[in-house]
This record gives sequence, C-alpha cells and structure tokens, in this order.
Amino acid sequence: MLKRFWLWLGRLLGKTLFVLLIVGLGGWAIGTAYYSWKFSGPVSSEEQIPANEAAYTKGIIEDAIRVVEQHRDNTRVLRDAHAKAHGCVKAEVTVRTDLEETLRQGVLSEPGKTWQAWMRLSNGNAYPQFDRARDARGMAIKLLDVPGAKLMSSPRHAGDQDFVMFNHPAFFVRDVAEYRSNFAAQADGKKALAFFPSWDPRTWEIRHLIIALKTLSPAPSSPVETTYNSIAPFKLGPHNIKYRVIPTPENCPAYAIPKPNTDLPNFLRSALYQQLSLDRMPACFALQVQRQNPDYYMPIEDPSVEWDEKIAPFETVADIRLPAQDFDSTEQNLFCDNLSFNPWHALPEHRPIGGINRLRKAVYEAVSVYRHDRNAALNQ
Repeated sequence: MLKRFWLWLGRLLGKTLFVLLIVGLGGWAIGTAYYSWKFSGPVSSEEQIPANEAAYTKGIIEDAIRVVEQHRDNTRVLRDAHAKAHGCVKAEVTVRTDLEETLRQGVLSEPGKTWQAWMRLSNGNAYPQFDRARDARGMAIKLLDVPGAKLMSSPRHAGDQDFVMFNHPAFFVRDVAEYRSNFAAQADGKKALAFFPSWDPRTWEIRHLIIALKTLSPAPSSPVETTYNSIAPFKLGPHNIKYRVIPTPENCPAYAIPKPNTDLPNFLRSALYQQLSLDRMPACFALQVQRQNPDYYMPIEDPSVEWDEKIAPFETVADIRLPAQDFDSTEQNLFCDNLSFNPWHALPEHRPIGGINRLRKAVYEAVSVYRHDRNAALNQ
C-alpha cells in the first residue's frame, strides 16, 4: 500500500514538473515573440512630445525638492541624486585627430584640440551611504571656456559644456509619465509601488524593475575602473547619438589599483586619492558615440531600451586623461559641492533629445537654484 502511494506521488510530481516546464517554456516563447515584435523598427528620428509632459514635469520638480529636504544635513542642502562625490578632479579631453568629418561637430569640431575640464565622480543615491552599498555610480564632465551660445542662457555657465552619465546603459523608466509615478512612490517611501503602481498587472513594470536592480550594482575597485553611459540620446550635429566613457588603461602608464578595503565608508575616494595623489599616476578614458539607425529599434523617447551595438557600434571621438593631482582638500570639496552639471549646459550641436532629457532641463535647473539659494541662506 505504502509502495503504491509513493509511486503515485512520484508520477504526480513528475507530471506536475512536466506541466510547469511546458508552461514556462511557453511563457518564455510568448514573451520572446512579444518583445521581438514590440522592440522592432523602424522608429522615428524626431522627438515626439506628449501633451501632458509639462504637467508631469511640474509634479516631479515638487517631489525632487521634497527629496532634497528629506536628505539635507545640518549645514548643507544636498543634491536630489548623486549626493556623495568621490572627488572633483581636473581632466583633459582631447579630440581625436582621425575623427570622421561628419562627427566634427561642436566641441569635437577641431581635431587635436584639448579642452580643460572638471570631472565629478559619485554614487547615485540621494543620501550619502557607505561605498560598498549596491548603487549606481555617476560621472559628470564639465568642459571649460567653450565659446558660443549655449542652450541655457546662464551667465554662470556661459563657458560650460556638460556631459552627464552613469554606469548602466539603460534607464529604469521609459518616459516622463512613468518617471512621475515611480519617483512619487519613492519620495513617499513606498518603493514597492514604484514598479507596481496598482493591482492591475497591465501597470506592472517588471522589465524596468530588472533594469533598476541591475543598476544597483556592487562597487568597482575604483571609480576609474567602470564604464559610464549617457543613457538618453543627444544630437551631434545631424546625428542622433548616445555617448559613453570607457576606461582605457592601455593609454596610460601601467598601474595596478590596490585591492580596496571595502569596510571603509569612502573607499572609492581613497582609491582615487591613492592613484592620482599618492602614487601620482594618471587615469585614462575614451569618449565614444553611438549613432542611431532608425531602421532598427533605437528609440529616442524610450531610454530603457539599449541601442544594439552590433548594428550601431560605438566610435571613439576623444581621449580623456586625469593627470596626477591633489584634489581631496576642504576647499576643493566645497567647490565640488557647488558645481552644477546639466546636459543642457551645451552647444546647440550637442542638444539633449527625448523626454527624459527634456525633464532634466527643468528638474536639474530647479533643484540647482533651490539648493544654492537654501545653502546661501544657511551660511548667512
């Protein structure tokens, strides 16, 4: 009797596993077919602005200022994201001499030209935390003394050309409407609702949740050891492009980054300081661009989609060098805290495009003005 029961139970479990396998394979096949259909070209090479985008942007600005106030310390109002810097360092950005003619636009128009710049390296969280915490990592570059009219007419930034990046190739929202819902939930401390805004499964953003979890990656050994991506698209003269910065240690003298002590709260700053200030060794990167091919699924209005590198490979347009330097002083850290980076501090040839970049224009400027005004008041 007992033997027959175990045989029956074994057959039942076997059939159940077989059915689950078939259902799983069927779901995988359906999902693959759906996303192959959904993410297929062609796409528009022009921006498409929803009618309600301005209203959503206004709400996001209000939420961003709430976040800034939630995370302020006793003496400073911090940024709404990337609050913790590993350092602001001087950089040299040199345009490639072999640059293709149609890519010679804006700050890349003069092959061989070297721009002086500031580079800020940071963690992504709105609240400073230990570097070992899973987080996004950011890089912002500000080219200095760039002539010409900029997209934002601010006397403080009249000579700036900014590039803003972080270390994942895709963003975790598709558009301003989803960002409004996602950010509002996070600002209210309801992180579970950020990707599951209702009981209706049609509103669930599981793919975007996966992107967000991938974005919260373990820390590198050093901020100069990872790749940083623009995520959203930009113009480069007539082209629609995304850009990224990749490490190129082969272009610098050989240097082995010491194994970090990840128990230290600021070990990424320590690694940068060890290389540039103590060991007096430079760090090297390359600035690369990826051109949109609108015959394929390379959308402008959805930065959650990576553009396929097999179809549109990245091309190196400039080399970046961080010379040996001293940067970890009280004065320079305060200077770094007061620097504002905005992709709209740009020449028209580098105009940001797409909904998330249009959102950045309003939010970055509003938060920057609020933060600097509040800090000035606190220091009086």
